[in-house]
Amino acid sequence: MCLDCNCGQPVAAATESPRHLELGQRLLLHNDAEAAANREHFAAAGVRVINLLSSPGSGKTALLERLALELAPALPAARHPMAVIVGDLATDNDARRLRAAGVPALQITTGQACHLEAAMVHRALHELDHLGHPLAGLELLVIENVGNLVCPAAFDLGESLRVVLLSVTEGEDKPLKYPATFHSADVVVISKVDLAEACGFEAPQARRNVARVAPQARIVEVSARTGEGIAALLAALGLERVPVAG
Repeated sequence: MCLDCNCGQPVAAATESPRHLELGQRLLLHNDAEAAANREHFAAAGVRVINLLSSPGSGKTALLERLALELAPALPAARHPMAVIVGDLATDNDARRLRAAGVPALQITTGQACHLEAAMVHRALHELDHLGHPLAGLELLVIENVGNLVCPAAFDLGESLRVVLLSVTEGEDKPLKYPATFHSADVVVISKVDLAEACGFEAPQARRNVARVAPQARIVEVSARTGEGIAALLAALGLERVPVAG
């Protein structure tokens, strides 16, 4: 359970606040040191690493399946296009789904913790290596964070890029409701755009809301189902689009 947000804990008394704040600061400092070590490790392996954040049900896993399909034919046999570290409170459903799609995936089950931390990712890297998927053999590593638009924003994992999903089914105002998460984004993906008309989603308003809190973020509109916007997303991630036969 988290020391920064006290998830799973009863509300602390006012007299305990300074101690809780100090513990939270120590946790973040320790995490930042672990993240720096991860970043050096990633750079040495020459792998691009994405920290993928969103609320539950925004389409993270479907999007990763589509990205894997697009990247698959491009690389030599000795190099796998991507692997995924999946964070969830419980179950390994998403990891099993990705493995069924041919993507090496490792599950981190966090229990009551509502975010991933750099040390968790570091341990998962060793497990991936033992499973035959070393960093040096990957083009892309995606860390699919716990579905949550609050805590994950505070934790650097050593990533190259932070990507935040906003599904059209969530409404245009999510960036204003969760500004810290969107402010931390390098790329904001508006997902499930094939459902925008049915949901009455106003894409121009959503883009304006993102720009208010994250003017630095590149915005890409995609549909994992139809493939719309996937080429633009790959470009935003610094990855070359690879046509898929058939």
